Amino acid sequence: MKNLTDKTIFITGSSRGIGREIAIECGKQGANVVIAAKSAEPHPKLPGTIHTVAAEVEAAGGQALAIQLDVRDEAGVKAAMQQAVAAFGGIDVLVNNASAISLTSLQDTDIKRFDLIHEINTRGSLVCAKAAMPYLIDSKNKQQQAHIITLSPPLNMASHWLKPFIPYTMSKYGMTLLTLGLAEELREQGVSCSTLWPQTAIATAAVEFALDANLLKQSRTPKIMADAALAVISCDDMTYTGQTLVDESLLRTLGTEDFDVYKYDPSATKLMRDLYLDT
Repeated sequence: MKNLTDKTIFITGSSRGIGREIAIECGKQGANVVIAAKSAEPHPKLPGTIHTVAAEVEAAGGQALAIQLDVRDEAGVKAAMQQAVAAFGGIDVLVNNASAISLTSLQDTDIKRFDLIHEINTRGSLVCAKAAMPYLIDSKNKQQQAHIITLSPPLNMASHWLKPFIPYTMSKYGMTLLTLGLAEELREQGVSCSTLWPQTAIATAAVEFALDANLLKQSRTPKIMADAALAVISCDDMTYTGQTLVDESLLRTLGTEDFDVYKYDPSATKLMRDLYLDT
């Protein structure tokens, strides 16, 4: 894996789960990592804060900056980007990882809940991308390949995915449409934009508490998503721009053959395919 010394990676929602794992793996490669998330104080049920992850990144060999951030706050996002630039001299990669999940039908979703999902997922990714754009373009001008990686799925218009949880699907597909559009808007300015999605369920707090703790046994660890994200971040050209990437498929193209190492439960014989994927 390429050394990421002097690269600054800004990761939203990175106090836990996939975002935390990406932060630590980037730290192992010597990156400057901005841990931007809401969790500044310990939660009684959910381990991890921006400060504990910053310590883990530094222990892994990287530089860290912890910023308490709600991606719904446009002014706060702009200020966080400026703080990152003041600390590290620029931003080379934005990882739009912050997300809210609610797998309910429209009939069972009140509008306040939909507004929350939309504001964090679609609008939050848009606000962060817009705020990061000038720094990412400047990064490319300094011969650092710039990337926006958004954790959202390929656009699957099959009726069995459109039907069950319309509000959440709208928000996640909105993140993907945003990224595909940005890939074209920023192509001539040399900023690569792609999405990344897991082939299987990932063992995170969202799975354990928001869905079903039993699904953990059918999940992979966040390490597989971190390895896939690192492969994109390490790419020095526009190879992945405009692509909706899936972690396993991407890693297979790069030579990975053993995926058992990513199982949350090593004895598991069947893993649950993630949402929006049929193959």
